[in-house]
Amino acid sequence: MPLQKLSALIDAICNLVICNDSSLRSQPIIFNPDFFVEKLRHEKPEVFTELVVSNITRLIDLPGAELAQLMGEEDPKLPGANSTASGFFRSLMSLKRKEKGVVFGSPLTEEGIAQVSQLIEYLHKNLRAEGLFRVPGNSIRQQILKDALNSGTDIDLDSGEFHSNDVATLLKMFLGELPEPLLTHKHFHAHLKIADLMLFDEKGNKTSTPDKERQIEALQLLFLILPAPNRSLLKLLLDLLYQTAKKQDKNKMSAHNLALMFAPHILWPRNVTANDLQENITKLNNGVTFMIKHSQKLFKAPPYIRECARLHYLGSRAHTSKDDLDLLTSPGSKELQPLKSQKRSRLDSCHQEETQQRTEEALRELFRHVHNMPDSAKKKKLIRQFNKHPSALTPGSDVATPPAPRRTRSRSFSGLIKRKVLGTPIIQERKSRDTTPEPKRVSKENVHLLQKCGSPAHVSQGKLKSLEGQKEESCRRVRAHLLSKDSSSL
Repeated sequence: MPLQKLSALIDAICNLVICNDSSLRSQPIIFNPDFFVEKLRHEKPEVFTELVVSNITRLIDLPGAELAQLMGEEDPKLPGANSTASGFFRSLMSLKRKEKGVVFGSPLTEEGIAQVSQLIEYLHKNLRAEGLFRVPGNSIRQQILKDALNSGTDIDLDSGEFHSNDVATLLKMFLGELPEPLLTHKHFHAHLKIADLMLFDEKGNKTSTPDKERQIEALQLLFLILPAPNRSLLKLLLDLLYQTAKKQDKNKMSAHNLALMFAPHILWPRNVTANDLQENITKLNNGVTFMIKHSQKLFKAPPYIRECARLHYLGSRAHTSKDDLDLLTSPGSKELQPLKSQKRSRLDSCHQEETQQRTEEALRELFRHVHNMPDSAKKKKLIRQFNKHPSALTPGSDVATPPAPRRTRSRSFSGLIKRKVLGTPIIQERKSRDTTPEPKRVSKENVHLLQKCGSPAHVSQGKLKSLEGQKEESCRRVRAHLLSKDSSSL
């Protein structure tokens, strides 16, 4: 049975059996291309971190101390940590964060994200407000809304009691009161290095043009090793800011303006001021601008990370970095082409076997499910579908084996006797399975004589002579009969 027809039949059965709810039939099935990436992240975090960090260090230069900070082996050394010039401002900012609530001022949790997501959802509906995130809201309404979020009270933001500027300011307040920035302290130096990724000219000198592709790739890798709550909220936030910047003709807030509002809350280290970041403040702001503009690409794992994670579970090849994959595909490595083709053929065969196994398992599961259904017209219809293709759909049935090749007939002694007796061969050997030459015609008389004699393999030499004599005698009689008939007619 062709694979396409089998696939179409499976889809039809799934639509009838699995999707019983009419409200869900129109919704497409979502497949996560990063399935193996997420599986590796949750089941083997150490292996996953080593894989990602090894590719980060391929893109950006991280000295030993900064690499140890990124891996969490050392406490991050942040700007302004040893300076006393701005100690008063840092102490004032820390006093604001002393009072911790259930949501505001507490470490980021899934519960806190669920509460704050109400604010983000409301702002998605009100992106046209001019000066959104820049114009402050009413402090009294903000305090009422903050207390409601901390207490877990249900809030109806669409009631008209709160303004979009109140909600936008409260969202910035929530991010600013987190114990550490959303992008974490240990990733701070990596973001500075990503901002320095520039293109090179033909002579190999670094230019002032950002290397956007490598910046996107580095951010994709860096976001992969963020804590799960931070990554979830960052995705919600950057998507909101991306949609806000798309309506800048209405709200007057470009991606750069939004970056100026949010960089201190999601990227700047805590308890530092603008004076502590004089050398790097432009890099940080430009970095957040870049994240907003390319937010739709940053939360996808690079293709080579997906492949390494998939192969980790399928077990057909050792982990490789992107440089190794590029080396195999480079035009100058002609000696590696046979190895590449062998690996590709191995991967294709593994993929085909895996697809065949999944198809068989799905068919068996569907067969059991159909037979366990209560008697109905739908069940009868499905069983008829199975009965049309019993070899492909019956659970436990093996894959149809190809027919055994036919044995070519040898030139045996019996064939020699046939040629001796009949004068012409009855059956010729087939030269190929597809072409079958037409055998030569044999007279009815000779066939009759052969049947009377039995198997030619047992005919003796004396019988051969008698048979030949009988043949000549019969021919003589036929000729005499014809001559007599002709003469009588005359």
